[in-house]
Formats: sequence, C-alpha cells, structure tokens
Amino acid sequence: METEYGYHIIQLIEKRGDRVNARHILMRPKVSDDELVACLSQMDSIMDVVKKGDISFEDAITLTSEDKDTRANYGIMVNKADMYSSLYGTSKFELKDLPAEVAKAVAGMQVGDISKPFIMVNQQGKEVVAVAKLRNRINGHRATMKEDYQTLQNVLTEKLSEEKVDNWIREMQKKTYIHINEGWGNCEFKYPGWVKE
Repeated sequence: METEYGYHIIQLIEKRGDRVNARHILMRPKVSDDELVACLSQMDSIMDVVKKGDISFEDAITLTSEDKDTRANYGIMVNKADMYSSLYGTSKFELKDLPAEVAKAVAGMQVGDISKPFIMVNQQGKEVVAVAKLRNRINGHRATMKEDYQTLQNVLTEKLSEEKVDNWIREMQKKTYIHINEGWGNCEFKYPGWVKE
C-alpha cells in the first residue's frame, strides 16, 4: 500500500471483531539527484512566471503545490513547533521554530520577497523542492494589543489555566489522603501541606 510516507507492507497477525493485531514495514523511496535537479529547474521556471506578474504566488500554489498541508490555504505555514508556545497554531514563527532550510532561505529576505527554489526535508522525511515568500516580519518590540493581541491572549489564557489547576490541586489536597513513606516526608514539595507535623 502506498501513502504519503512511502510504501507499507502490512501483515495481519490476528483479528477479533473490530480489533486487529498487525505489523508493517515502511519503505521510503529515495528521490534521485536528477529528479531533484529537474524539479528545481521546473520550480525556478514557475517562479519566473510569478515574478513577471503573469500569475500570483497564491495561484501558483493552488496549481502546482503537492503539499496537502499548505496547498488549500495558499501556502501559509502553520506553527506546530511547540504546542505550549503562544505562537502554536498561528502563522507566526520565531526563526528558530522554522525548518532549518526555510529559516536559511528567509533570513535575509524583505517582506514580499520570494526565495530561490531550495531542497528541504518535509515532516514525512521526504526530500522536496520548495520556495518561500515572506509575508510579514515583526522585529523585536514591546508587546502591544494592536500587533500582539493573539500572543497576549494565549499568555493570559495559559496563566489563568495554570492558576485554576493550582487552586484545584490545593482544594483536593485538603480532601485527599496520601501516604508518604518514611524518609520522604522532609522533601520539599511544590504544594506544601502534604505532611502534617
């Protein structure tokens, strides 16, 4: 069976009703250097047409991109680097959160610039040819409601959630019996009050 990750050879070991016990082998075909060079050349030609203004960057994406994650939203990348980051799920990235090849491509670009085609390894571990367009850049600054509303909202929501969990633990601590083995009673606990003196 072929998927976006490569070719799978699957063996069914056992089946009971809706439950199955299976194992598989995954084989990822290697893209040849000639194919990568040909793809780089083709991508370069497409970007020449975009730069001439015959087609927009966004239209070129919908017509040529094979990336299912960004094709439907005109190439906008979504930050999935750190789910605990205030930027998670947004289209904003810190340079360190970008894939290394993309970060290298956009590091010296100005807003609106389109990079030269480059080879990178995608999330599925495949070598692909990509280009990057820098839509916006926010230089280091003091946070404002106008420019950083989503980030500030995420920080506040996270802080309120932590406080709610903290209060819940402290309330449950009063009603919950635990036994602490001898020798551990003098430890420093995050929530005081576990050991009655």
